Amino acid sequence: MASIAIIGASKRRDKFGNKSVRAHVQQGWTVYPIHPSDSEIEGLKSYPSIKDLPETVDRVALYVPPSVGVRVLDDIAEAGSPEVWINPGAGSLELRNRADELSIPYRDACAIVAIGESPSSYP
Repeated sequence: MASIAIIGASKRRDKFGNKSVRAHVQQGWTVYPIHPSDSEIEGLKSYPSIKDLPETVDRVALYVPPSVGVRVLDDIAEAGSPEVWINPGAGSLELRNRADELSIPYRDACAIVAIGESPSSYP
């Protein structure tokens, strides 16, 4: 199965970054939560940055404000992740332009829906 880094993963179960962690685990993905200060999210080891992951992931999902997303794009490019999912609320023209400059393929879509799940299934 595939692997995903969820940038903006959260301990708060009402946040989409948390729902994504749970949905991807439910679908059998290897999930790497990314949070700068939480060491564990939903029972999974959390990493402060994508640079700290033990392997290259198949997908990155952004659940952070666009200004934060722009700041982490260089790290995403350096990590060699093949695609980034810009979830609703995480995108901006600046972020998309920077992703284009770095040749990072991206999709403007909900990563949870993309795997056949509904965020509302994860209260």
